Amino acid sequence: MVEFALIVSIFVLLLVGLFDVGRAVFAFHTVNNAAREAARLAIVDQTVTHIEDEAVVAASGLGLESADISVSFEDEAGNPCTTLGSDDVYLCHAVVEVTYPYSASTPLIGNLVGQIDLIGESSFPVATNCREPDKPQCPLGS
Repeated sequence: MVEFALIVSIFVLLLVGLFDVGRAVFAFHTVNNAAREAARLAIVDQTVTHIEDEAVVAASGLGLESADISVSFEDEAGNPCTTLGSDDVYLCHAVVEVTYPYSASTPLIGNLVGQIDLIGESSFPVATNCREPDKPQCPLGS
């Protein structure tokens, strides 16, 4: 009975630690998927609010907000794209970065590790010139 009492606390800590690792892996994959889905939308619709909304919907299990999503359009050199909204928009790359502040639910592990920012980033070349209010024929509408 004494040995069980000594071992059970370590066993429970390891078990809950496994759950925390599983939650972290789930959050990491969800953040990366949200960035990829939002970037896929950004290649055909350059309206930033539509892109942010797509990332929030794709990561609905994490409770992300628009402030957690960064959308930018860059040229080949990584500078801000100056052709956005023009007929040369295909020279731009849509870059979406999604950040999720992960913290472990176990107090002991949470105090040891602290808060970890999980970041997912995706980049695709722009394919269609569509941005509201300049060109409101965007695939998603308003």
